[in-house]
Amino acid sequence: MAKKRLVVLTGAGISAESGIATFRDSDGLWEGHDVMEVASPQGWRKNPELVLDFYNQRRKNAFSVKPNAGHLTLAELEEDFDVRIVTQNVDDLHERAGSSNVIHLHGKLFESRSTLDPRLVYPLEGWELKLGDKCERGSQLRPNIVWFGEPVPLMEQAMEETLQADIFVVAGTSLVVYPAAGLVDLVPAEAPVLVVDPKLPYIRPKQNLHLFEEKATTGLVKVAALLRKKYLR
Repeated sequence: MAKKRLVVLTGAGISAESGIATFRDSDGLWEGHDVMEVASPQGWRKNPELVLDFYNQRRKNAFSVKPNAGHLTLAELEEDFDVRIVTQNVDDLHERAGSSNVIHLHGKLFESRSTLDPRLVYPLEGWELKLGDKCERGSQLRPNIVWFGEPVPLMEQAMEETLQADIFVVAGTSLVVYPAAGLVDLVPAEAPVLVVDPKLPYIRPKQNLHLFEEKATTGLVKVAALLRKKYLR
């Protein structure tokens, strides 16, 4: 029998439990910076050195943390379900936990890309990206991150996955950042939706809606147990 397709939308909350800072919990300041200074095209044009340093520090931090029980639980669910993760996070904790199908809506922290041609993307081995680091066409490299005001290239792929979901899980996201937050509205009517967050976001009432008002690390363990009990008997 074919595995049920489980689509999971994850946000900053799941990574925060591993020690990766979020900006929405601190009045729009991210490590002391206005988020528009370090995560927008305008900020990049104004002070590229500041932006590069900011993401260098994020990478350095990401090297020092580990996947938590939430990441590991989602990876383990691949044994029993066809798991597709759509994440708003730019870290690689899902992959390091063992998840094999991850869509990074907002880009990848450990990649750089050309400022001249966005198709030129390069893996970053270490944590530093500097002024003067250039692509093969001679233009400055920037973080391969989707900044505020930029299009989300993988949104269409995420929408297609959501439209085919048998089960949809939301974990560690406030559902206030669009277009990602709109994915919940695309879930097929018959598919159960399970939401895990200590501050539950508003979701339109529907049949088969399950709410877990707790952190991803504990809530996803309960979600996994519920899904296995329901679908693997």
